[in-house]
Amino acid sequence: MVRANTDDSKVKPVTPPARSTVLLLLATAADTTWRMFMPIIGGVILGIWLDRSWHSKPVATIVCLAVGTGLSAWLVVLQLRRVRRPL
Repeated sequence: MVRANTDDSKVKPVTPPARSTVLLLLATAADTTWRMFMPIIGGVILGIWLDRSWHSKPVATIVCLAVGTGLSAWLVVLQLRRVRRPL
């Protein structure tokens, strides 16, 4: 008679494959860079376009720069909260 192995101490938990630390750091740096600069650059470009359209130099550029900077900070905070969350 063959007996099934019921000893749970020998069963190893299944873990996901480990990522390379270098690739993980590069991906995080690229993600943070995108979150920091795209809203700011987009805000400046939008502000310049609005200033030219409305003849309101430099009001729209300053407002869009401030909004882009705030959005950038908010996106980075969201990213940090996601990274700090335990697995």
